[in-house]
Amino acid sequence: MATRRMKHRKKKRKTWFLITLSTLLLLAGGGAAYLYSVYNNVKTTVDDDIHEEVSGIDNEATKEKVEDEDPINVLLLGVDERENDTGRADTMIVMSLDPANDRMQMISIPRDTRTEISGENVTDKINHSYAYGGSEMSVNTVEDFLDIDLDYYVRMNMDGLSQMVDAVGGIEVTNDQAFSQGGYDFEEGDIELDGDEALAYVRMRKNDPEGDAGRNDRQREVIQGTIDQGANANVANNIDDMMDVLGNNAATNMKFEDMRNLATNYRSARHEMETYQMKGEDTYINDIYYLNVPDSEIAKTREKISEYTSG
Repeated sequence: MATRRMKHRKKKRKTWFLITLSTLLLLAGGGAAYLYSVYNNVKTTVDDDIHEEVSGIDNEATKEKVEDEDPINVLLLGVDERENDTGRADTMIVMSLDPANDRMQMISIPRDTRTEISGENVTDKINHSYAYGGSEMSVNTVEDFLDIDLDYYVRMNMDGLSQMVDAVGGIEVTNDQAFSQGGYDFEEGDIELDGDEALAYVRMRKNDPEGDAGRNDRQREVIQGTIDQGANANVANNIDDMMDVLGNNAATNMKFEDMRNLATNYRSARHEMETYQMKGEDTYINDIYYLNVPDSEIAKTREKISEYTSG
């Protein structure tokens, strides 16, 4: 179990990671009945505070998919937004939900991936797409990079991690290496994390032999841990805390009605989860580090997504 090396005072909201609206609020246990039971609170938060359209997604086509319970793709963005800074999408995950086969897939796109930023006639790190044009530009760039269609996006300011993990009562993960980070010691094996510990757990990168890939593994692991805890716990008791976290930190093109449909039709997708980390070669251009992802790897990733979304 993670042990504290120093007592932490309550800090300003930190910027790291994401627990997405779709993976937590929609796929966690309780489903449609849970959402209905807190209808007014959830609907107000979603429609007034969280909903944010992007023109790059065909909402009508997505609506038909959800009504028919067809597979869908969701872009998960963990955004590091600081004061007087436009921010960057430091976490980019394409989550595919296949309800017919009770499965979901999460593919991490390394933040330093070098690609063309859609509509800007410039090649840059893919996470910089958010700085060029917010969620809209990130959605368009990921669609062009992988040649896929996205149905939803969920953006969370990474401030929300600690609060959301605490809102579900903490999580359990399996740590593959002992390390220290942010004033905490993390032992190898099964460990329990509260919000601050989870934040530190996913921040570690420099001492990981896998670097950014290892960090992405921990990101996905915390997502899965939060889904599992949400499914096993009575999270309805904590709905006010969850809504506060989401209202202050999240944005999505889903409306409340979309969420109700997902909660009803896509809950089973959490029963089996596969993960994948895109791979590439380290390269430096004008002394700037990039990850060069070859065309063969892009094609392989596209095929993985297609295999899920074709049913």
